[in-house]
Amino acid sequence: MNTQYPKYLLNDINPDLINLYQIIQGKGDSYAQDAISMFTPSNNQESHYYAIRQEFNLSKDPYERSVLFLYLNRHGYNGLCRYNGKGKFNVPFGRYKAPYFPEKELDIFAEKSQSAIFTCEPFEKTFSRARQGAVIYCDPPYAPISKTAMFNAYAKGGFSLDSQVKLALLAQKAGHKRKIPVLISNHDTEFTRQIYQGAQFTELQVSRFISQNGKNRSKVGELMALYWKPRLNDSN
Repeated sequence: MNTQYPKYLLNDINPDLINLYQIIQGKGDSYAQDAISMFTPSNNQESHYYAIRQEFNLSKDPYERSVLFLYLNRHGYNGLCRYNGKGKFNVPFGRYKAPYFPEKELDIFAEKSQSAIFTCEPFEKTFSRARQGAVIYCDPPYAPISKTAMFNAYAKGGFSLDSQVKLALLAQKAGHKRKIPVLISNHDTEFTRQIYQGAQFTELQVSRFISQNGKNRSKVGELMALYWKPRLNDSN
C-alpha cells in the first residue's frame, strides 16, 4: 500500500484472503455496507461469534464468505487466521470491547487494487510469471523461533520447513541468475540465516502482538534477505 508501482500481482495461498481482495476490488462500496452491518454489539458476544464462525465454515458462497471473513478477522483472537486439518477456520473469540471496522482502509484498498491482479496459487508458479523489470517481495509464514512455536496452519496444507527452503532457492535463482530482485522477510534464526545464504541481510527488532496482554509482548529479531546481483550496465 505504501509503494507506487504501475501494476501489481499479489499472490497468497489462502483462498479466503484472495477472495476478499477480489470482492473489494470489484464491489468496494456495496461490500463495505454489508460488512459493517456485522459489527454490532450483539455480534460481539461469544455465542454469536461461534455461530458466525460455523456459518462461515459451512458457506460456499464467495461473497458471503468475504463478509464473514472480515468479521472473524476483527472479532477473533488477535486477528489470527488459522485453520484445522479439515480446512475449517478455528480461531477463538477475541473478547474485544469494540472491534474496529476498517472503513477508511477498505476505501483506500479498493482504489489501490484497481492496478492489481490477485492470484491464489503455489508460490512456485508466481515466481515463474516474473520477468526482468519486476520486483518480488515474499512474506511467508514465519519460521519458528523455537521448536514449540511452529505455526503453519495459515491455510489448509500449511507451510513446512521444506517450503521455506524451496522458497529460498527460488529467490536465489531469481535474484542472482534471472536478475529479478527478491526480498524475503522472516524471523532471524539460525535456520533462516542458513537457508538464505548468499543474500544481503538487514536485521530488525519487531514487536509481536500474539499475546493479548501487552506486558507479555516483546520485540523479536526479524531478518530481511535481499537477493540481487545487478547487471553491469545497471546504474543503481
